[in-house]
Parts: sequence; structure tokens; C-alpha cells
Amino acid sequence: MTPGNFQQLANFIWSVADLLRGPYRPPQYERVMLPLTVLRRFDAVLAPTKEAVLKRYETLKDKDPQLVDRVLNELAKDEDGKPLGFHNHSQLDFRKLKGDPDNIGQHLVGYIKGFSENIQKIFERFEFDQEIAKLEEANRLYQVVSQFTEIDLHPRHVDNITMGLVFEDLIRRFNEAANETAGDHFTPREVIRLMVNLLLEPDTQVLTQAGKIVTICDPACGTGGMLAESQNWLRAHNEQATVKVYGQDYNPRSYAVAASDLLIKGHKDSRIEYGNTLINDQFSDMRFDYLLANPPFGVDWKGEKKEIDRWPHFRGYTGKLPRINDGALLFLIHMIAKFQPWQSGNRDKPGSRIAIVFNGSPLFTGGAGSGESEIRRWIIEHDWLEAIVALPEQMFYNTGIGTFVWVLSNRKEKHRKGSIQLIDARERWTPMKRSLGNKRRWLDEKAIDEVTREHGALTESKTSKIFDNADFGYRRVTILRPLRLKFQITQEAKERYLDTCPELLDAVLAIEEVLGNEAHDDWNQVWDEVQTIVKRLPDDVEGWAKGAKGTAQKKNFRDAFTEVDPEAEAVIAKVHKEVALDIEALLPGQTLPELAPDELKALLGLNPAGKGKYVEYEADSNLKDSENIPLKEDVISYVLREVRPYVADAWIDRDTLDEQDGGIGKVGYEINFNREFFRYQPPRPLAEIDAELEAVEKRIMGLLREVTE
Repeated sequence: MTPGNFQQLANFIWSVADLLRGPYRPPQYERVMLPLTVLRRFDAVLAPTKEAVLKRYETLKDKDPQLVDRVLNELAKDEDGKPLGFHNHSQLDFRKLKGDPDNIGQHLVGYIKGFSENIQKIFERFEFDQEIAKLEEANRLYQVVSQFTEIDLHPRHVDNITMGLVFEDLIRRFNEAANETAGDHFTPREVIRLMVNLLLEPDTQVLTQAGKIVTICDPACGTGGMLAESQNWLRAHNEQATVKVYGQDYNPRSYAVAASDLLIKGHKDSRIEYGNTLINDQFSDMRFDYLLANPPFGVDWKGEKKEIDRWPHFRGYTGKLPRINDGALLFLIHMIAKFQPWQSGNRDKPGSRIAIVFNGSPLFTGGAGSGESEIRRWIIEHDWLEAIVALPEQMFYNTGIGTFVWVLSNRKEKHRKGSIQLIDARERWTPMKRSLGNKRRWLDEKAIDEVTREHGALTESKTSKIFDNADFGYRRVTILRPLRLKFQITQEAKERYLDTCPELLDAVLAIEEVLGNEAHDDWNQVWDEVQTIVKRLPDDVEGWAKGAKGTAQKKNFRDAFTEVDPEAEAVIAKVHKEVALDIEALLPGQTLPELAPDELKALLGLNPAGKGKYVEYEADSNLKDSENIPLKEDVISYVLREVRPYVADAWIDRDTLDEQDGGIGKVGYEINFNREFFRYQPPRPLAEIDAELEAVEKRIMGLLREVTE
């Protein structure tokens, strides 16, 4: 059987699943069918050297199990004489299992236990013992095993490539069946093909060279679909290439399926490992040429936080981490840590490429200074982000939300350096004849080719735009306005104040005698007078207390007798005798407009008061605002244009500084696809709308007349 007609075999195996109706629902068929397909293939592959393995086992069975494993794994060979890397030393095979229907369950368990340790680990994750017991109880086990015995999966009939295609097809079918009802998360095949194209197409010239060795990793590999599709692409472009794939997943069944897929294809140099990628990296000392993944959307990382918080950094990244309720960006940090070092012209430092699919959250969630924004900043300022492709909605089985493919590289081509390409593929979808869960659309080959070409061309169009890295950065600057207070002593205010500070009754009466009961618009002048009055109080009249109590008395005094009034004078917080500002440090890398020194200081909250003095006003917390100023524009010009014409007393908060560059404001990065690809649609003329309404009214009246006449 050739790879071209593998579908016939896949259909036959799929049909055997009909025997499971009753004990199993369709989404559960894979629990039986995938392990049995693996077993039947291994049974056929091991057949040529089975007798030799059994004979040698008889001489070794009392030895150390690890020694037995090593020896027999080398003895079990394929038809070309190459060691398979696994064996089975049970006296049973599928023919013998079929020959004893009364003990089929017991014998099948024993047959599985006869495999080498690496295969047994896989079947432990399949939890196949439970399925054997369930099938036997339902009187279906013998029927299913009998059907599989009749399937010829011997390498002479089905080579490794064809068997791999069959297994991939079964995985896809069972995943789609599960997603239709159970909502598990799997990546549609056409999305994987697009990701693989974006990842590998730019390197076609290198990857088609004879003797090329390529390493590919998926740290959230699921059932191995992305790794399989990458292998298919490389096989189609270079049959002589050596492809080593590595994957890790913490879902036991997914791991078992992916590991089985590798063994079925005969990839001994590749590895699939079980475990949590974020806290238990099984490839900690390895780097890879290519990485791709579809990490879980919007899944929290509470379970990993305690462990990660103990580390001095996360995979070499020392900045803030994302919110606890979405750990998707942690996978991207992990993948970046797996970059091969890159140096132009150095074969030992070839660099790496990444393709990863996210929902919209990692694009824009989190304001300046947040974990998400800091991660985006880290990526963009290192010039690793190459392109982002927006996919159509309703593409995934368990969610209809929009998704995005990010492409990253630490060896961007010269013409891509310093830039990011955005591709809008949201309208390039084809409706499905039958929905699968939330999946109602798919990308056909034409759409995949169009996006791939658009990415490779790096040209501007309606659906492709190119931006400088800095276009996505901004500086979030706090804008302050002065507090303006009106002072007035009223009976209600006195009662409120004396409820908290009754000991100051005489002091308040003395202040009232001097200032009266009329309103005063200048708190600064009032406070100077109040302080003078309190100082001149007789010794037997209590004034401000010392320490914290006195501070509280003064605060309560202002709170009780003042109210905010936009017509009042601004409240002075400090008076500076001399001020020296490091403008270059506060506004790093910015070309400022020509301004007088005092005018610039006023914009920074220091207002000239004559004789070299500067007044700093107290900010009104209720009027506090912020502006997101593009990194390509200087802060001063922006405030003069966008803020001062509307609020003339506003100034820039010079105390809120960025933790990295020390400049005013917090630097943030976000990528807003809707804003960049928004196309304004002008409303239709009113006359046209009126004409349509009139036509509808006439039609309704006509129908009514038909009813009433």
C-alpha cells in the first residue's frame, strides 16, 4: 500500500469502531481504537524477529530488567536489519489471542506486559487495562480483537510513511468526534498547515539541501498533530532530510497517542515526553531549530505559580509575568528560551523560528507596566516578532473567538529587521458543510497559499500591513491638575470638625472671629492666617497637638471647612527655591520642541514664582488622568497639542517613571488588529434609506389590502 491510498485502510479501521456502539459513545471510541491500532502495528512490525527475541529472553529472564530491555530492544529488528528500539517477549501475538476467546482479556493484559518498558509507559497513560475490562464485561473484546487481527499492518504491506498517515487520519477523526460533543481542544489541520508554512517556507532553500538535519519541538504537543504536519512538509520537500521531533504534554492520553505515533513511524531519534512543560521541562538542556505550539487559551496557572515564584527568573526572562488567569504567554517565553543562538554565517549558531497560535488576549491585554505588556515589550524590543496572522472566527472546535498565529525568529531576514507584518485573513474562510462543535469554517488550500505568499512577499495591501517595531509602543503618562479649594466656616462644618476634635473648640472660635463666615477662594492665604491665629492663642487655649495627632487635626480641619471649587485658587503643595531637572533622563531619546526653560518646567509641574522660586501645586486625585503617547512622538509636543488647549492648568506627573528606561510614564506595547485594519464605511444617504422604508410600507399596505378586501 502506498501513501496515496492510505485512506482505504483508515476507513476500514474506522469501521471497526461500530462494534463499540452501546458500551461507548462515539467521542469515546478513541480510547479503544487508537491503542489497538498501535498494538496491531507493533505486533506486525515485531513479527520477523519475534522467535529470536523469545529464545534470547529465555536465557535472560532472570537478569536485571533494564539489561533485558537493552539487549532485546537491539535484537528486535525491522526488515532492513535496523534495531527497532522496542520488543515484546510474550509468547502471545494477535493470532494466538484470537485463538483463545475464553481468556482473551487476561491474555491481552499479559501480552501488553510483555512489551519493553518504553511501550508499557505509553500504555499506562492510555489506561488501557480499564478499557479491556469494560470491553470484556460488554462481550465486545473478542469481536474487536478478531477484527484487528484481520487487518494486515505488516511493513511489507504498509510502510512507515503510510502507517503514519493512517494513524494521523484516525487521530484527526477521533479528535473531531470528541470536539463535536465534549469540547476538548485540538488544532484544526488546516491551521496547522498554515502555521507550518509560515514557519518553514522562508527556509525552503536551506531545508531542501541534501543531508539536512532539522530539530522541531512542540512544548504543548497534544496528540502530535503539529509535529506530524511538520514532518510531512519536510518529507514533501526533502526526502533525504533527517527530521528529529520533540514534544511534551501533560494530558496522559494525548501523550500516549503522540508517543505511539512516533514509534509507528519509526522515529527512534525523536522523543515525546510526559509532564507539565511550565514547571517540569523534559528538554531543559536542549535548543531547537523550529518550535510551534497551540497552548491552552485562557487557562490559569495557579497550580504552577507557587513553583515558578521560587525561581529567580522564568526561563531566562526576568520581567513581570502575566496574570494568573491566563498562562498562554508563559509558553511563548518557554519557546523563546529554546532558541538556537544565532550568528550570521556561523553554522554552529543557526538561530530558530517559532509559530504559535493564541486568542486575542496576548495582543492587547494588560496596560503599560503589566506582565502581558512587559512580555510584549521584551519580545518586540529584541526584534523577535516577525508577523502575526489574524484567522477567521469559528475556526476551532471548542470556541468561536478570533485566533492569531504569531511568527517569531531571532534571525529575521535583513529586510524584515525592525519591522512587524500584520496579515488579516479573517475573511478568507470557507463554510463547512457540517459544523463540528463551534467549528463552522475552514481554510482551503487557496487561502493557505494566499496567506503564505503574502507573508513571503512582505508587501503592503488591504490585508497586509508593515509597521516599525516602535509603532506598537506607547508611553502611558499621568496628567495632573491642581486641587482648588474654597474655605468657609459654617455651623454644619464646625459641628463636623468638633465631633472629631472637641479639644479645639476655643481655637475654632478664635479663627472664626478673624475670618468670619464668608467664603474664601484662596486656601493658601487662609491657611497662613489660620497658622498665625493658632500660634497667637493664649497659653490656656489648646492649639495644634504635636506629632501624628497634630497632623490629623490639621487634615481634619481642611476636610471639614473646605470643598472643591474650580473657580478657587490652586492649592500650593511646595515652594522650591531652586530646581535642577535632568531632562534627558526624564524624557529619554526624545527630540523636544523649542521652549523656554520655565515653560518646560511648568509642563512638568514646577511653576515659576519669581526670584528663582518655583511653586508645585497639590494634585486633585479626582482630576487625575492619563494619556497613551506613541513612542515615536515626544511627550512634551503631545501634551501641548492634545492636553493644554483643553485644560490649561494640567501638568505632567514627573514622579511616575518607567522601571526600565527611567523616563516619565510607563512604557507599554499592544497590537490592535481592529484599529489597524479598520475601514470606515460611510452611512447611506438618508434619501436612499427613506426610499427603502417607503417601498416597505407600500408592500405592507398592499398585503393588508389583500387580507381585508
